[in-house]
Amino acid sequence: MSETDSPVAVEVVVLPRDMHRFDLVASFFRLRKQIFVDRMSWPLHHADGIEFEQYDTFDTAYVIAHQAGRAVGGARLKRTDHSFGGGKVVYSYMIRDAHLGLLPGMPRNLCHDEPPVDRRAWELTRFAALPVPGLAERILEAANRHLHEVGASECLFLGPPAFLRMASRLGWTPRPLGDLVGNADGRFLAFSCAVRPAQAA
Repeated sequence: MSETDSPVAVEVVVLPRDMHRFDLVASFFRLRKQIFVDRMSWPLHHADGIEFEQYDTFDTAYVIAHQAGRAVGGARLKRTDHSFGGGKVVYSYMIRDAHLGLLPGMPRNLCHDEPPVDRRAWELTRFAALPVPGLAERILEAANRHLHEVGASECLFLGPPAFLRMASRLGWTPRPLGDLVGNADGRFLAFSCAVRPAQAA
């Protein structure tokens, strides 16, 4: 059976616990570079064929869909009550940091109110998936299952309007956190979804 015929598996890699699976994370970084930098021309930091940034820290969970060990989709999950960095800038998570004006080029008006800092609220970003039928749904369902297992009650998303529509189609109840905004990379909407019980996922 060739690699293209291999079944797609979806794994949650939690750092630092799962450092032995960092090869999957590195493959996901390569996929992100292919999609966001090469295909969508986003001006993101990249080096040696991978895309990564300050939020790719060792307290992160990655939901990674892979085929024979090669990432074909994934997403990044971060708790909203974690912070990192020193000196003048302390980062927390993307939606909140954009709201606080810490991310040049990102709209500050993503949210009407200040985004949460809560151990039960998580953020999902860097969602990427190749055009494989049902792949996006499997990634989001695995993310919801993991969040439910760790006691999360809410997941924040940042993406194009189609992302919110997909969440609605899959049975979530998206709640916009602000208005539709845009920058050079496109149009974005921050929204929140309640984490669903495992038996409904």
